[in-house]
Amino acid sequence: MDRSFRLRALDGSERAFPTGRLSLLVFVKEDCPTCNLVLPIVEQLAWTVGAGCDVLVVGQEDEGNRELRRRHGLTVPILDDSALRVSFAWEVETVPTAVLADAEGKELWRTEGFVRSEWQALARLLATTLMVPEPEIRWSALPEHRPGCGSRTVEPGIAERLAAEASGSPLRARRIEIGEQDDPFEFLFDQGLTDGLPVIPPTPERVLRMLRGTSRDPQEVVGLVPPNYAPATVEKVAINAVMAGCRPEYLPIVLAAVEAICTDEFNMHGVLATTHFPGPVIIVNGPIRDRIGMNYRMNALGQGNRANLTIGRAVQLVVRNLGGGRPGEVDRAVLGQPGKLSFCFAEFEERSIWEPLHVERGFPAEESTVTVFAGCAPVPVVDQLARSARALATSYGLALAAVSHPKQYGYGELLLIVPPEHVDTFARDGWTKDQIRERIQEVTARPVRELLPDDECAEGMPPALVERLGLSLDDRLPKFRDPKNIAIVVAGGEAGKFAAYVPGWVSGPTGSQMVTVPIRG
Repeated sequence: MDRSFRLRALDGSERAFPTGRLSLLVFVKEDCPTCNLVLPIVEQLAWTVGAGCDVLVVGQEDEGNRELRRRHGLTVPILDDSALRVSFAWEVETVPTAVLADAEGKELWRTEGFVRSEWQALARLLATTLMVPEPEIRWSALPEHRPGCGSRTVEPGIAERLAAEASGSPLRARRIEIGEQDDPFEFLFDQGLTDGLPVIPPTPERVLRMLRGTSRDPQEVVGLVPPNYAPATVEKVAINAVMAGCRPEYLPIVLAAVEAICTDEFNMHGVLATTHFPGPVIIVNGPIRDRIGMNYRMNALGQGNRANLTIGRAVQLVVRNLGGGRPGEVDRAVLGQPGKLSFCFAEFEERSIWEPLHVERGFPAEESTVTVFAGCAPVPVVDQLARSARALATSYGLALAAVSHPKQYGYGELLLIVPPEHVDTFARDGWTKDQIRERIQEVTARPVRELLPDDECAEGMPPALVERLGLSLDDRLPKFRDPKNIAIVVAGGEAGKFAAYVPGWVSGPTGSQMVTVPIRG
């Protein structure tokens, strides 16, 4: 292993090793009593040898290095090895460790802890070699022997990280060791790392295999995951993708979805903290749908497709395991819904007569994207008899008038999923998405007087709000604040005139907004 290094000293300068001269390296950490014992000796050695030998203290803690300098009044250079790579390369397991090396960096002598006779021998060796007087150290006042402390390189988690770095592995996440007799599946349940269903143990081999699904740096931070705002690196997302059962080619979609839910606009913290029903609904557009075999046809919202289910599940596991979004803690949903396990599907773009969702939202048709929406469980809209676009859009409007509550108006975002047979009905009359939205607004419009709370139903538009908006009781209000809040996508089997809508949560700056991001390789 290469033991050369370049480290920054406390004075801001950089010191390189080998130095071209005899060198004494002393590895220390601040809370080690034996390190504190030897540092005054090291300082005296440095003054004695002068320019003939480079004496370098290699400190394992940034702030600890400063405290050591202050405590002992050190002038000897103290180098910052808080990353511990140099300590690991020199196989330091105990501090203090002192190493004497020649001009080319070859190790000549080593001692660990404090053995008085060995340090005396070192002082004599330096004096003889460099032809300088021996340092005036009161050796008799020092103990004959004092053991050192464990180096930070052998601390749990750090040792594994350093080993992975040294071997060229991209893995840096802390590893959890389990006993030979432990069942890994039950262990993961016991650690609270599952969503209630068994997960795949994320062994290093599986995580490395998952990382092959992306060209992104494993240590790149994708986003800060609410509610704890923990940094989600590509590696940590890959770990949760393994646990969810993803294939490596799904990873770019999972990464994009995590990036999207971590935006301020989506407001994942609010989505979790509300007592309402929502969770991330993930809609995939573009060529990647077919490349990884996503389902956008029959049973698109249901079971049976590995890509759909594991992508959505991986995102939810990231929220749980990295962000801390656990039910009964920050996740305060009074009932929840099955989509909080996984809700992911692709749009059936080829069966649509309209621009797909991502194109409507400003992306090229050939680009693959993920759209996340804070949605609830899907609600069916059944119309098997409409033969005109107007009649079908009227049915949609009648159904949507009851979203959340028939007297709750000024609604925000909603996802409307149109099946192929309904697309054909709209196609015959050449209707656009905007015409469908306009008809929904017309059908749902009700006089303000019908929306006020009364003795029979306490829900409704507060009179104070009516007054503040300058509305009269005869003014008619549509269900949605803005028709553009109705997002329309196509999905489902070729046979069956059954649409669905996915209600949203509070929309706008105080709630959640739909977010679309491109999928990177």
